[in-house]
Formats: sequence, structure tokens, C-alpha cells
Amino acid sequence: MPDVGAGGERGGDTSRGLLHHVELWVPDLGRAERSWGWLLTRLGAVPYQSWEHGRSWRAGDVYVVVEQSPDLAGDRHERRAPGLNHLAFHAGTAEQLDALVAEAPAHGWRLMFADRHPFAGGPDHRAAYLEDGDGFEVELVAR
Repeated sequence: MPDVGAGGERGGDTSRGLLHHVELWVPDLGRAERSWGWLLTRLGAVPYQSWEHGRSWRAGDVYVVVEQSPDLAGDRHERRAPGLNHLAFHAGTAEQLDALVAEAPAHGWRLMFADRHPFAGGPDHRAAYLEDGDGFEVELVAR
């Protein structure tokens, strides 16, 4: 947790304690680049880094990495196991969220909880829950 003063200020370092980057180890870099690259770009991120085993996209000071590391111990992410369950992103307006959901299947994402979409998170929480072909889940939250 960041050091904050009595008024909630962070002192001179406004980024201290905030997310710097997220690194996802994926079993297939090409597949991840197609799904994650499309999604992150549609959410406003831009390509940031590229190397033999990975790619990243950046939005502001935060970036997301997908990497097919030679050190992988398995071949599938399981969001229900201990560890990371999902990443949640601001998706803009309800209309922008609907457009993302409509385009997502063509880029390797499937809509989860379709019977409760877009209120699977509750009646006051408009969002889409998507899963890619490797089992990674994202929550796209509308304003």
C-alpha cells in the first residue's frame, strides 16, 4: 500500500503504489497476440515492446505483457485455481461496451455468463465478462 498523509496525498510521487504492469504467461504467443492485442488496442493501448517470446501494449503509465516463456510449467491458465482470476478494464460507454462484445468472438474471446449479460455483476454494474481461448478472463466495465 502507498504511504499517504493525513489528507490522503501521496507526497511528491503520484505513481507510488499504483500498478506498473501486468505480465501474463501464455501457452501460444500468436493466439495471445491476436486476442489480447486486439482487445488492448480497442481499449486505447498502443504496442509498446516486442521480442522473440513476448509483446506488450501500453496505456499511460501502465502496460500489459503477454509472454510465451520457455520456463512455462503448464499449457493452460486456470482462473479458478489460486492466483489471478481476471483483469478488469474500463470499457467506456454502454455503447462502446456493446461494440466490444459484438467484435470479441472474431478475435478469440467468448462471452461468459451470457444469460445475465450485461448485468452478471449485479443490477447496478454494467459489464461484460469475456474468456479467451487459453482461459484468461477479462471484465469490461461500462461507465
